[in-house]
Formats: sequence, structure tokens, C-alpha cells
Amino acid sequence: MTLTATARPPLNLTARRAVFPFTAIVGQEEMKLALLLNVIDPKVGGVMIMGDRGTGKSTTIRALADLLPEIEVVADDPFNSHPNDPDLMSDDVRERLARLEEVPAVQKKVPMVDLPLGATEDRVCGTIDIEKALSEGVKAFEPGLLAKANRGILYIDEVNLLDDHLVDVLLDSAASGWNTVEREGISIRHPARFVLVGSGNPEEGELRPQLLDRFGLCCEIRTVKEPVLRVQIN
Repeated sequence: MTLTATARPPLNLTARRAVFPFTAIVGQEEMKLALLLNVIDPKVGGVMIMGDRGTGKSTTIRALADLLPEIEVVADDPFNSHPNDPDLMSDDVRERLARLEEVPAVQKKVPMVDLPLGATEDRVCGTIDIEKALSEGVKAFEPGLLAKANRGILYIDEVNLLDDHLVDVLLDSAASGWNTVEREGISIRHPARFVLVGSGNPEEGELRPQLLDRFGLCCEIRTVKEPVLRVQIN
């Protein structure tokens, strides 16, 4: 039996969803340090975490978002645009500010977006809003996961099993900080500044060298074997 690298969380009867506290993770110091360095400075370039099942990869990554302070975003903006920083604004928000329109801002939790292995390019990058096209006869853009992840964390579990084409799209967006979509006469560009986190199990497929080269940090984790830490995990 493999022990997970986590400790028993405190009981919280008022929580809306079960989130394992980041600070309660036992062991795996290298993984935790790599994640913290990336949220402090996303220019580090993301982190790849390789390890066997039951080593706390997904638990630790999902707990990280709840550790971060809320961010200020433009209200009702699908791209999590910053209300003051032009480099973190969508074109629509910049145009509104140029027209001297009032742009209300709200506080929001740092987005944590999971990218499923079966996701299509349209789901990731965005596509035409079919419903609006049929009901109103206008061409509109439906944002994808890259828009939702802007100024947050984009997590890819089993990244070594992800389609090569999607990997290229994600890494290009992470490197440039922008996502450009051209569909059916619509051309739109929006900021895509996110911390890219990938995890994988070496038993389920080798990690391609060109993929590994595109991550700023890589750490390989193992099942915790120290007796003292194993007691805490139980």
C-alpha cells in the first residue's frame, strides 16, 4: 500500500468544499518550494512535477490557490483583466478606458483551472459563440480555458499524455503571455498570464524532452519513507 504525502486536515464543518490546506502537506519540500517560487514570480516559467501515484501532487497543487490573496479584476470581464495595468487588460477594457468609461473592479479568488486530457483546441483557446450567432445573428467570441486561467494557475494532470498540438499551444501562450484566436472572421487577442503547472506519472509514459525544456523548473518526488513523517501522514 502506498501512503500519500499528506497529513490529516483539521475538521471544518462550515467549508463549502473540501480543500486540503497547503500548510498541512507533509514532506515533498522540493515540490512545495517550486510552486511557491512560481506564484511569487510567474516569470520562473512554470513547474513540472513527476512522481508516482499517491505522492500528493494534485492535492498540493489544488491547495495552492486557496493560499493566495484575492486579486482585483474588472467586473464581468471573462479575461480577469486588471483594472489599472494595460498589459493585463483585454482589448475591450482598454477601449472602454480610452472612451473614459467607468470600469468597476471587484475582488476575486485566484483562478485555478484544470485542463482535462480530452480538451479540444476550441475549448482551450476559445471559439465562436454558436448560441449568440444563432439567436442574435452576430459573431461573438466564447472565451476558453486560457481566458479563465489568466492571472491564475493552469494545472495539467498527466501532462505527458496530452496531445502534442495542445501542448504547443499552451506553452506558446505561457511564454508570450497572450492568446490570439482567429475564427470565422473574428480575430481577438487577450492576456494569458498564468502559472503553468504540469504533473505526470513516469509509469504512464515518458516525458518528451522538448516538453521538459519548456518548463522553468522540474522536480521529481517520491513516496515519503521517513518514519516520523509517515506517522504524521496517517
